[in-house]
Amino acid sequence: MRGIVPALFVSAPPHPGTPPLPDKLYAIIEVLMTEYETVIGLEVHAQLRTSSKMYCACPADYQDSEPNTRVCPVCLGLPGSLPVINREAIRSIIMIGLALHCSIPSHSKFDRKNYPYPDLMKGYQISQYDLPLCVDGYMDVNVEGERRRVGIERVHMEEDVAKLSHLTDPATGEGYSLVDVNRSGVPLVEMVSRPDIRSAEEARQYLMAYQSILRYLGVSTANMDEGSFRCDANVSIRPKGSETFGTKVEVKNMNSFRSVFRAIEHEVERQAKVLGSGGRVVQETRGWLEDKGVTTSLRSKEEANDYRYFPEPDLPPLNVDPAWVAEISELLPELPEERRLRFTTEHGLPAYDASLLTATPGLADYYEATLRHAREGGSADGVAKAAANWTLTELGRLANETHTEIHESPVTPERLAELLVILENGTLGTPQGKRAIEEMFHTGKSAQAVVADLGLVQISDTDELAGTVAQAIDSNPQAVADYLAGKETAAKFLVGQVMKATRGNANPSVVADIIVEQLDAMKG
Repeated sequence: MRGIVPALFVSAPPHPGTPPLPDKLYAIIEVLMTEYETVIGLEVHAQLRTSSKMYCACPADYQDSEPNTRVCPVCLGLPGSLPVINREAIRSIIMIGLALHCSIPSHSKFDRKNYPYPDLMKGYQISQYDLPLCVDGYMDVNVEGERRRVGIERVHMEEDVAKLSHLTDPATGEGYSLVDVNRSGVPLVEMVSRPDIRSAEEARQYLMAYQSILRYLGVSTANMDEGSFRCDANVSIRPKGSETFGTKVEVKNMNSFRSVFRAIEHEVERQAKVLGSGGRVVQETRGWLEDKGVTTSLRSKEEANDYRYFPEPDLPPLNVDPAWVAEISELLPELPEERRLRFTTEHGLPAYDASLLTATPGLADYYEATLRHAREGGSADGVAKAAANWTLTELGRLANETHTEIHESPVTPERLAELLVILENGTLGTPQGKRAIEEMFHTGKSAQAVVADLGLVQISDTDELAGTVAQAIDSNPQAVADYLAGKETAAKFLVGQVMKATRGNANPSVVADIIVEQLDAMKG
């Protein structure tokens, strides 16, 4: 069964304190692995990057503000206040729909979604029900070399809710909650997939692809750790070949791609255990506990009629002009999938490298700017692969160590291109290049300045290296004897000795030639 994890078959319990299952139950679950498949649908919420909230003029950049300072009668839900539609938010959601191959109906409307949670200031949320802005799209994802198409049921507009902070009084030990209304009313777009996803890994790849699209469009920061990108997963299992869905369970409170992956795998495992023991999966909402690695029941799963949807009386229906949609479509940027394909065809990059480089628009722009400057500096066609390697490996490592985005690092595209040209013309070898880029990253200096300051110029002069090679040969008689006895790999040891003596500045290929020449002369 795709999606059931191998952890089911280990002898130790998967989580501390959980008793091991009987052998008979493990055997039943093993049968389920063969007979059942995983079915997953995702609901993804993303905050939009608009200057004001969805239905009022309050600033939407609430993150660094004091609690309850970005509010007005509309987002506070005060009687008599009236909402006004944010046109820029509508434009953003149409962009998203077009990028996801959705149809954009000419008629849409808003609805009231009623539920009694304390983070909902009005007692209802302005959302969309039967006439969303975008419908019937799809997104392609790559999972372990296999291309999978996931259908998208709808993309619709709604508003975010207030933020609750759950605290404990240190004096009494009693719990209490505080409400910050700053987030209430921030434009929120919900994208609902069809139940086409078949594994936790596929769900992760789907989320990463969608996040990348949002960032390319510039409509959302889409940061899960900041709460601007959130995911709920509907998970079920069913017999292979069946067209009937199993009982679905909604999983919430996942704040990273890793959490989504782990939560889905755990939930699939849990449901398999329930069925394997003769039980019945209950339709409910469960929360993911990151520290314990388990899901826990929160409440019974609501259906649409539980929300008592009805048309929003304070907002007019939306008539979307097809000409406006066409205008927005013309302004769409090159999207991640298109850019990945172009990087493989135009720049000759492997698919894996192209995928990494196009993960964010900033990184892709950085790479192409580096390539452009390197070619202007006289680099040959092979610089495309070299630029990818140095960007993803050495520069990527330094950026990760300092929690810096590559495209925001002190090593600008111009300076990385300068280093690539120096490497290509043989002035520097790879070891010196690694030392140079590290110094460039920490000081912000140019490649030429770092090479001069550290004396990193590669030694390729044969006369200059001949003496150092002779010393290495004189100091290592056993390696010489091994070479003369037919062990040609001994020459590599001598190359290493010369490189050590020159502090890595010698040209290793030139050194190897000189060593072979001197050793062969000793054979006569």
